[in-house]
Amino acid sequence: MQIIAEHGHLLLILACGFGFFMAWGVGANDVANAMGTSVGSRALTVKQAICIAIIFEFAGAYLAGGEVTGTIRKGIVDPTIMADSPELLVYGMLSALLAAGTWLMVASMMGWPVSTTHSIVGAIVGFAAVGISPDVVNWSKVGSIAASWVVSPLLAGTISYMLFNSVQKLILDTDNPFERAKRFIPLYMWAVGFMISMVTLLKGLKHVGVEIDLGLGSKFANALPISFAVGVVVAILGAALVSRIKDEHKPGHRFDSVERVFAILMVFTACAMAFAHGSNDVANAVGPLAAIASTIESGGQIAEKASLPWWILLLGGSGIVVGLATYGFRVMATVGRKITELTPSRGFAAELGAAATVVVASASGLPISTTHTLVGAVLGVGLARGIAALNLRVISMIFASWLITLPAGAGLSIVFFFCFKAYFG
Repeated sequence: MQIIAEHGHLLLILACGFGFFMAWGVGANDVANAMGTSVGSRALTVKQAICIAIIFEFAGAYLAGGEVTGTIRKGIVDPTIMADSPELLVYGMLSALLAAGTWLMVASMMGWPVSTTHSIVGAIVGFAAVGISPDVVNWSKVGSIAASWVVSPLLAGTISYMLFNSVQKLILDTDNPFERAKRFIPLYMWAVGFMISMVTLLKGLKHVGVEIDLGLGSKFANALPISFAVGVVVAILGAALVSRIKDEHKPGHRFDSVERVFAILMVFTACAMAFAHGSNDVANAVGPLAAIASTIESGGQIAEKASLPWWILLLGGSGIVVGLATYGFRVMATVGRKITELTPSRGFAAELGAAATVVVASASGLPISTTHTLVGAVLGVGLARGIAALNLRVISMIFASWLITLPAGAGLSIVFFFCFKAYFG
């Protein structure tokens, strides 16, 4: 308690700095992966992808990022065990932010696509188990999070596989794919608008003090008609854009015009993926920061549930945007171009499948790995064309980088924890 009283302001300033640093790493590494399918399929340029991500990553982080933040903040470690020594929780969360941010900076500079969720969860488990006690760690929660890292790529891969198969049957494998594309793509656009609207209304707006009540009973029932209408608006807008495209393909390239239609759809799915990523992965940066802020502001009282101040989500969203704009280009090509050859139609299936998985996980409070999800989605699309369409060497390199991330985050966190403990006493 005495250390919190004496050094509270300094510790909070450090927490804000480390939280922004961690968010920068999320933007530099993970967001680049999330937007890689759009760039790899050549539906968007790097600059266009960054502009879309800046807007929708921030919106997802600020409007819908609070649910997963609660899991990162209070779900992995048992705060009651540290009730008599709240400074240990503060040291640990500072260490986790600095360790994960440092590892992400190294990985981004090397161009490695790693998991930010692995980084922060590994860092929290590392300082808690070694620096305090294995009893502090909620191993059942860690187990469910670890299980989600397996389930999420399988789920995203399955959804993407089914989406691409639907595209093939409804559009590509028909006598007039261009006309079929113009007919069915607005339906896919409706799904994108509906999905983003549902997660925003169900889990997001409460964090900015907005409640929508149409008198239909449950929050879910109130969200359905609004989200349906939002989807219709998105579909109408998309149909208007698609109607401007003319069927002008070269002999032997009958899908050129179809892919141009899908390129417009990719703009919408890129928005969905950016929103979904911001809603889930902002927690990696601001969850530990929220734990530190609530502990310091209460004078050392560790609350199992603490309010999430708006400025914390704002700081996390801003850090993600800065990271993407300054260093995101280094790893953007890895997922988009090296796992399998992507066209706009394939990229759409991968991006929407991944976005749907991340949105569902974010709405349920489960911190999945966006990198795992997106790689699973791209693998699903590749498998729809056969195993030969996949670059197995690149895939094995990505898996190896995932294995390194957990011990790297944990090891750095342990070192930083004992440094903070030695410095502050």
